Amino acid sequence: MERMLEINNLKMTYKRKPVLDGLNLSLKKGEIVGLLGPNGSGKTTLLRILAGLEKNYKGEVRIGGDEPNYITKNKVSYQPDHLPSDDSYNLKQVAKLYREFFEDFSREKFEKIINDFKLDMDMKLKNMSKGMKDKVQIALSLSRKSDLYLLDEPMSGIDPAARKKIIDVIIDNFDHDGLMIISTHLISQIERLLDKVVFLSDGKIILEESIDDLREIHKMGVEEYFEEVFQ
Repeated sequence: MERMLEINNLKMTYKRKPVLDGLNLSLKKGEIVGLLGPNGSGKTTLLRILAGLEKNYKGEVRIGGDEPNYITKNKVSYQPDHLPSDDSYNLKQVAKLYREFFEDFSREKFEKIINDFKLDMDMKLKNMSKGMKDKVQIALSLSRKSDLYLLDEPMSGIDPAARKKIIDVIIDNFDHDGLMIISTHLISQIERLLDKVVFLSDGKIILEESIDDLREIHKMGVEEYFEEVFQ
């Protein structure tokens, strides 16, 4: 399978403190990867570098062979922790905005996912709960034809009863020609999504393993092993 992401000796400091400390990682397309670790481990910083939003790093990062830049921004679908839109917009206006910014954005796919989430395209962002806005962000991310999908805590505001539906929607709409990286603390909720996990601690990768190998070698699920490693 073709390699989509190559990271070699990636380092980044903030106020002289290492945030990422010599990361090496190689991931292929078609995978859904869980990026897991405690707060402050470097997960969001790594995602921001991959999204082209952080430039002050050392080492090598390649997305489909290219460094993160204006070119790869068109190949990366990044879901941060807030919607980058005017709160007075309704979902039709949000879709129009995304279509203007991203040629690979499919309004048809967006409307389908919004319908799956039982949301209304005429609804304004200012009238939505945090959970509803999280669903909109997921729909926007999945509605692009990207090489790399980055989801940072995609279900933080969604109630437990709705999370299974979110997982089903991601599974149904994931483009297997791409690579998806999900950073989350809700490990048990997303475990059935994942092909591989990467554990980060203090800016270092301490585990990179396929789900099947983790279960076979350690005789545990992802959350159980995570708790053992970080207890």
